[in-house]
Amino acid sequence: MSDTFSKVEVITGVARRRRFSTELKLALVAESMQPGMSVSYVARRHGLSPSLVFRWRRLMSEGGKEAVRADDDVVAASEVRRLEERVRELERLLGRKTMEVEILKEALELAPGKKTDLAVALAASRRYPVKRITQTLGVARSNVLERRNDARPRRRPQDRPGDVELAAAIRRLIDARPSYGYRRIAALLKRERRSDGLAPINTKRVYRLMRKHGLLLERHTGRRRPREHDGQVATIRSNCRWCSDALEFTCWNGEVVRVAFALDCHDREVISWIATTAGISGEMIRDMMVRCVEQRFGAIRAPHPVQWLSDNGSIFAAHRTVEIALALNLMPCFTPVQSPESNGMAEAFVKTFKRDYVRVSPIPHAAAALALVDSWMEDYNTVHPHSRLGYQSPREYILSQLVACPV
Repeated sequence: MSDTFSKVEVITGVARRRRFSTELKLALVAESMQPGMSVSYVARRHGLSPSLVFRWRRLMSEGGKEAVRADDDVVAASEVRRLEERVRELERLLGRKTMEVEILKEALELAPGKKTDLAVALAASRRYPVKRITQTLGVARSNVLERRNDARPRRRPQDRPGDVELAAAIRRLIDARPSYGYRRIAALLKRERRSDGLAPINTKRVYRLMRKHGLLLERHTGRRRPREHDGQVATIRSNCRWCSDALEFTCWNGEVVRVAFALDCHDREVISWIATTAGISGEMIRDMMVRCVEQRFGAIRAPHPVQWLSDNGSIFAAHRTVEIALALNLMPCFTPVQSPESNGMAEAFVKTFKRDYVRVSPIPHAAAALALVDSWMEDYNTVHPHSRLGYQSPREYILSQLVACPV
């Protein structure tokens, strides 16, 4: 369907921002409302983020066609940004045209012959990108690469028995977990097949089928700002360090829900959490500390010192909170100011929680969100595959460690 509508791409550098026409937005919303279709599947078919299509659909239901067409507040600064982007685009085009002129100059200096021969000769010098050479001379890049590398035709992937059933299982998992990539989908498939007594599936096969059916997630092209951090948050065993942090998210009606949690820095299990529409108080954090100790040790005091890592927020650094922590045999540890990497495991969980649960779930108001928080946390602990745990869920990993070392 996407081939019948116009799509405008604005290239601003390394990251790529796409602007979609109103006609395409309305068509994607209508497609997601058809029987048997889902927002996540439509988004994957067209290479979009599920939350973006979900937002268009919500805007369509709330404000209709005009809300979808606007999609953003129009301010005077936007015109300045547009002109700056235009200047960068012209500079990029000027650089490309200059390169094309140099390519043509060197091509004319070579012996006369077919354009393909000229393209191969220029590509062999490796002074210019093959893509630019073929575009400038108007020849096929595949032909030039094959002649340059003297490569044999590659065998196309062949369909294997059971691919149809496997593709249906992949689609079922993707509909339930739209933010999962092929590695985590493969981990869930392996878990299902292991419980059913079937042979494990290869991750590369899952990747091939998802690529064939257009179900792969779009690559992240943004770059993070580099920060120096030499510390190590993860520990070599459980119950040595627990990290804690707080987050908030906004419901569709504007209500704000705030969540605080405590995470083990080895097995990644969310030990305890709280959710509220009010501000998170120090008393809530102290109650969460008590629940963590009871959950992990079945006692009112930890049998050995456990580090409690958090930022310098008042709810964590309050005198009463530190006093209760020490009474529980928890050692409060605070990160340096403006150093989120020092509590990177908690920050990573915040990103995962919002991406895999908040942004793909219906949360029209705070009551609905609060009713879902417990199930989200339980799903993370029991189902969510974690790359550092061999794509096991936190509780799967804990159980495997108990089996390997029961003492």
